[in-house]
Amino acid sequence: MAREHQLPVVVVAGLHSDARTEVVDRLLGSVPGSVALHHDLGGAPEGSVLRVIRDAQGTVSREEAPLVNDCACCALREDLVPELERLADGGLTRLAVVELWDSVEPKGMAEVITAHGGDRLALTNVITAVDPALVLPYLGNGDDLAEAGLAAAATDRRTVGDTWARQLEYAPVLAVVDSDEADDEDHALLAQLHPTARRVPAHSVELARAAFAGFDAEAAAAAQHPACALLPQEADEAGVATLVWHRRRPFHPERLYRALEDLCCAAARSRGRFWLADRPDTLLAWDAAGGALCVESAGPWLASLPDAAWEMVPPVRRAAAALDWHPDHGDCCQHLVFTSPGLDRDGLERLLDSCLLTDAEYASGRESWKHLPAAFDALLDAA
Repeated sequence: MAREHQLPVVVVAGLHSDARTEVVDRLLGSVPGSVALHHDLGGAPEGSVLRVIRDAQGTVSREEAPLVNDCACCALREDLVPELERLADGGLTRLAVVELWDSVEPKGMAEVITAHGGDRLALTNVITAVDPALVLPYLGNGDDLAEAGLAAAATDRRTVGDTWARQLEYAPVLAVVDSDEADDEDHALLAQLHPTARRVPAHSVELARAAFAGFDAEAAAAAQHPACALLPQEADEAGVATLVWHRRRPFHPERLYRALEDLCCAAARSRGRFWLADRPDTLLAWDAAGGALCVESAGPWLASLPDAAWEMVPPVRRAAAALDWHPDHGDCCQHLVFTSPGLDRDGLERLLDSCLLTDAEYASGRESWKHLPAAFDALLDAA
């Protein structure tokens, strides 16, 4: 919660722009003295970022903010905190609502406000606005943001699907708008993708309470880190299923590489951590949405570190490793989660299991594993 002299700030994010606007309007209407700031990045390719400030009565100001390093998100970061501080110094604003532009992810902006807000700003929550009927279509959209006219910079290589997944999974609160098009399957998918989120109807009094509930940026980042992410649990409801696949044996790199296309298309969303036999000390992150897969190194497994290095590891990471510790492999494991309507659980498990080392390969030991075909080198070295 904010101290008395701090300006409470809530971030509202989401690619569902109509839902996001509705949520912001509801907050402005239900919290007297609230003001919304929105940086429209649509004109960034032409060199401009439009800052719009409004309250419950309408637009207060529209001004251009300078583009920084040809990066719209950089301009947002440079302009946002000074504007929030100006509102704080005015003493008339009860709540500042930061309405992020479509493809801006809340994590970066939340961390900017937390790091630079000092004693004048208090980030009181992060909310992602959701139209439940659009969750699956957006999650399954493999188009580049640039193709959709939503890139935040010329170098932006994100897709609609993976951007939406991160927006959805980072926020502790999901503000859900009414949708005549949404059915039980849509709501089940939303619940399974982010089961720990507080789902609040956008039209309810709960929304304003959620805006002031409090937010821990460090805990939110830890909940997304591949080593200690709060991944969904097994579920099956309204035609939507979540498979949690947990194994101790490492993957054969070549067999897994050959199966990648089938695996990343097997579910609307999959994520987690895994290990390859030829890279036994490296924790690898798996992140797939919209048929596109991102695989990257997330640093070493704790089991590969000397004891002295453990003191430098965040406590939440050590706690997660301890919960999953194995006498032979430490925290090294396969922990992948697949969520989708119409999920073929049995087929997916068979495919994943077929990519593990065989008994003979496993028995040959770690030194032998390192000489297996390095099928992921090009993918990981390019990341």
